[in-house]
Amino acid sequence: MRRIVALPFLVLSTMTLHAQQPAIDFLSRIGEIYVVVACIAVIFLGIVFYLVRLDSKLTKLEQHINDEQ
Repeated sequence: MRRIVALPFLVLSTMTLHAQQPAIDFLSRIGEIYVVVACIAVIFLGIVFYLVRLDSKLTKLEQHINDEQ
């Protein structure tokens, strides 16, 4: 009984793997440099986002200190 139930899942999983093969070939063709560039871009955008948030928090803190004086 378990084999009968497991057979459709096995067939579907192999079909899924074959369906993903063109995507894997595409990534191989475009090269790994784009992956590196994408990682660097995400890291850079994260740093910029962090610095903008930090600047806004510091500006609010400076305004709060100036209002108390």
